[in-house]
Amino acid sequence: MLELRPNCERCDCDLPAESHQARICSYECTFCAGCAENHLDNRCPNCGGELVARPVRPPHRLKLHPASTLRIIAKAPLVPGR
Repeated sequence: MLELRPNCERCDCDLPAESHQARICSYECTFCAGCAENHLDNRCPNCGGELVARPVRPPHRLKLHPASTLRIIAKAPLVPGR
């Protein structure tokens, strides 16, 4: 099950569970659409994998399986493929 992380790892903007602006890789590293498209070339800087739109969990399912509240923020500048 996806964690639905609450923020972009690059710019720390909020990405609530219902956001259509979240992008994730297969390891669920999470970025906003702006960072993914304008700074990361839609590639995860952590694993080099493709960043794709994160699915939205239906509200009635969020009650049973809430989104993560743990914020992950990169400590170093993120460069794709490193």
